[in-house]
Amino acid sequence: MNDIYTSKYLNKKNKDNSKNNNIRSFIKKGLIKCLICVVLFLGGAIYCKYNSSFKDWILDNVYTKNLSFASINNFYNKYLGGIMPFDNIVQDTTPVFNEELVYKEKSKYLDGVKLTVDYEYLVPVLDTGIVVYIGEKEGYGNVIIIQNMQGIDTWYGNIESSSVALYDYIEKGDLLGKVKDNTLYLVYSENNEILNYEDYIE
Repeated sequence: MNDIYTSKYLNKKNKDNSKNNNIRSFIKKGLIKCLICVVLFLGGAIYCKYNSSFKDWILDNVYTKNLSFASINNFYNKYLGGIMPFDNIVQDTTPVFNEELVYKEKSKYLDGVKLTVDYEYLVPVLDTGIVVYIGEKEGYGNVIIIQNMQGIDTWYGNIESSSVALYDYIEKGDLLGKVKDNTLYLVYSENNEILNYEDYIE
């Protein structure tokens, strides 16, 4: 009888030790990733101070051009692992708004397409990505640009009110905002090159 209790006690103790080791390993990996990011940032900042051409390259690629979050994400996943190592801890939730794009007519407009939609239409996000721009663009009104994980920018024009902020991570089907009237403009681009909208809109 004592052997059974001893065996159960040892099994429980081994499970507790295993759980503690997993937590320590998780914390250790997280701290190492943070340390690598800090070292890279400080190294880049120091190098910028002493190398004007590198500083100009940073200014051009980060501030003048669109920063490619897709490239950063791919680099991070390749060399440092996923950003969310605890995906299994977070339980799935059901989104309140999860729609697909619905429109009545489409026609070529400037660099993209003009869609006729319902009055004050609630615009769904067409692809998961990061909000990289919110502001006015000539001919398109208020524009929100979302860069997807492949580096393609989608411009949403004529947005009157928005439910997103700059650098928000948003998923396909989420609510982006409301159009000003009954018109939605869409433009697709990659590395500042305009893409054919017909490859993305049926």
